[in-house]
Amino acid sequence: MDLEANIKRYLDGESDTDGRKADARYASFDYCFNYFQAHREADNIAALASPPNLQLSCLHLGFYLASWGMLRGSAELLQRSARHLVPIITLIAAADPVLWNIDADRYTDKNVKLLLGAGDTLRQAWPGMSDILVTKIMLGVFGNVPAFDTNFKKGFGVSTFGPKSLRKIGEFYHAHRNVIDAHCVPTLDFMSAQPTQRCYTRAKVIDMAFFIEGMA
Repeated sequence: MDLEANIKRYLDGESDTDGRKADARYASFDYCFNYFQAHREADNIAALASPPNLQLSCLHLGFYLASWGMLRGSAELLQRSARHLVPIITLIAAADPVLWNIDADRYTDKNVKLLLGAGDTLRQAWPGMSDILVTKIMLGVFGNVPAFDTNFKKGFGVSTFGPKSLRKIGEFYHAHRNVIDAHCVPTLDFMSAQPTQRCYTRAKVIDMAFFIEGMA
């Protein structure tokens, strides 16, 4: 796989996508991630689930999930309103603060257990939640894991969101850290459509590369 080429293809777009442009689908991640990370940076994570912010938190997460394919076909979310996300936001607001600082360069055994535990915690809100939905939520909010959708799993050669897959991601990062760290892609700001000072996480860069690889 040509890591740099895949990252470029994701950002620039292809025949069936507009890439990461301010009004295109891929940028839905940016706006969701910016919202949640801004609360983290302000040391105000608990406020995500407070009455003044709860609806907005649900809407940010909900639109990102919709834009990224989780409200289509037979998906249960297709039959639900944004209010269905309240239990998820409540769990996010109470999550272990360490989760906000884990990235692909820190996939130690301890942190892998924390990531998988976070997935199990999210499933308490909706028992039976798929790996795809769990990891898309974790990516859009924390940025600490790739989204284990069909393309990523095919491209990276994994089947489940589990310890072996996360260790493999960590090993891939350390083997390609120079390329990954060189692609500190700034998120786009919703109002101005211009780059922010906030960068994509390493896990997000890996997600982009193997999402494209799985489309081949």
